Amino acid sequence: MAAVSGFSRTLLIPSDPTTTGAPRSIGRVTDEELVLLAQRGDPDAFDQLVARHQAAVFRAALAALRVREDAEEVAQDAFVRAWRALGRFRGDSSFRTWILRIAWNRAISRRRGLAGWWRRATPIADVAEPAAEGETQHAGLNNAELQGHAVRAIQALTPKLRDALLLAQSGEYRYEEIAGILAIPVGTVKWRVSEARRKVRERLAALGYVDAK
Repeated sequence: MAAVSGFSRTLLIPSDPTTTGAPRSIGRVTDEELVLLAQRGDPDAFDQLVARHQAAVFRAALAALRVREDAEEVAQDAFVRAWRALGRFRGDSSFRTWILRIAWNRAISRRRGLAGWWRRATPIADVAEPAAEGETQHAGLNNAELQGHAVRAIQALTPKLRDALLLAQSGEYRYEEIAGILAIPVGTVKWRVSEARRKVRERLAALGYVDAK
C-alpha cells in the first residue's frame, strides 16, 4: 500500500477471517482512545484500529463482492480513506460502524462498476452459511444437494434481501451494525433478513424439502 500521510502500513488480511483467532491483545485501550491518538497523528494507534477491525471490514466487503481479491482491495482502500478522513470523525457512531460503512459503500460502488463481477464471484457458501437460523438443527441440511439448492435460492434473491441475509449469516455483525452498514433502520434489517429466509425456505419447500418449511 502506498504511503498516505503517516499511515503506510500494509494491511494483513487473514487468509480466512472466519477461522482466524482474535487479533493480539492491545490491552484495555478503547477504540475511542485509539481514535483520539490517531487524530493527533499517531500512526501506531491507527495500526491498532486496523488490527482490531480488518477481519470484519474484509468480511463485509466479501459479502458485497464475493471476490476475495476485490474484497482485499476494498478493505485496504477503506482504511486508507478512513485515515484521510479521521479528522472529521466525531464519534456519532462507533469507529467499527464507521469503517464498516465506508467499506460497504466502496464495495457496492465497485460492484456496480464491474460488469460481470458475478462471474468471478466465490460461492455464496464461502461468504455465509446458506442455511437460515434454526434450520441447522435439521440433519437434512448437511446434505450437499440441499445446500446447493439453498445457495441457488439465496442467489435468486433481490440484492437488498441477499445483502442483508449474507451480512446477518456471516456471524460477524449484530442487527444494529448491519443497520449502520446499510444505512437503514434496524427494523428494516430484521424484515429483510426474515423475508429473505422466508423466500429461501419457500423455495426449498417447493422442491420437496419439508424440513425447510
